[in-house]
Amino acid sequence: MTEARPGFRVFLDRFRTDRAAVFGAVVAGLLVLLAILAPVLTALEGQDISTFHNDLVDSARGGVPLGPLGGISGQHWLGVEPQTGRDLFARVAQGAQISLLVAVSATVVQVFLGVVVGLAAGLGGKLLDTVLTRLADIAIAFPVIIFSLALLTIVPDSFPRPLLLALVIGVLGWGGTARISRAQTLSLRTRDFVAAARLSGAGGFRVARREILPGLAAPVITYAALLLPTNVITEAALSFLGVGVRPPTSSWGQMLSTATTWFRSDVMYVLIPAFMVFLTVLSFTLMGEGVRVALDPRTTRLTRKAG
Repeated sequence: MTEARPGFRVFLDRFRTDRAAVFGAVVAGLLVLLAILAPVLTALEGQDISTFHNDLVDSARGGVPLGPLGGISGQHWLGVEPQTGRDLFARVAQGAQISLLVAVSATVVQVFLGVVVGLAAGLGGKLLDTVLTRLADIAIAFPVIIFSLALLTIVPDSFPRPLLLALVIGVLGWGGTARISRAQTLSLRTRDFVAAARLSGAGGFRVARREILPGLAAPVITYAALLLPTNVITEAALSFLGVGVRPPTSSWGQMLSTATTWFRSDVMYVLIPAFMVFLTVLSFTLMGEGVRVALDPRTTRLTRKAG
């Protein structure tokens, strides 16, 4: 006997039993709040992202922040940036906005393109399926970082960098979503309810929208939750390599790129953005794993041993 499709309440109950997933969701939620409330929090601190505080750095030592732990104080909650004295908390908070915005936007682009291509391949004829599947294979095998480096270096600086990053990462990273959507579509199109819809006169677009698309929700949402931390890393890597957002706009990857020259004299300037990237990837990965297990209780968490 086939089990009824679980509703949102059942999913939520299953998700809440996974402590690691709940922890990941709470931390991810706090990071999102940090990004949303960044202007409010920096105003509460009394700082901004661009004001230089030359009196807070030691010019005799090349601009190392004065005071312990990179200049942490009641006025500067995470200290100040070496050489410039700009407030580090304000830059980390804005970095959360940029990094999460790019990662989420890229994930949306990947999911949209992947679902469209996967549906077309699964419901189309043999020739269309072959062509689209080969394109998805190429997209999966494509060296995203290398191509992004080449593309981002030739685009004019006047083009908004966060938007460009999201488009590049999204357009080059839809292959995995397309393969998942195609496989699920091929499975669903043989079901009785799809055959009944076609016998009733429903066209291909209606069958895809009303019958197939709801069945793609669980695997696609799960994959999207695991794609997001990967996109955070990709954005950080591109910004670290100097082709991401440009100063004075801040992102965690761009901060890490600048911090590489200060890791001996001001270790906090390196650790803080690195920790934020690590925490973001960890939290969204744990949450994504929890979503996967809650949507399909027959699976087990990847970090657990079998048996």
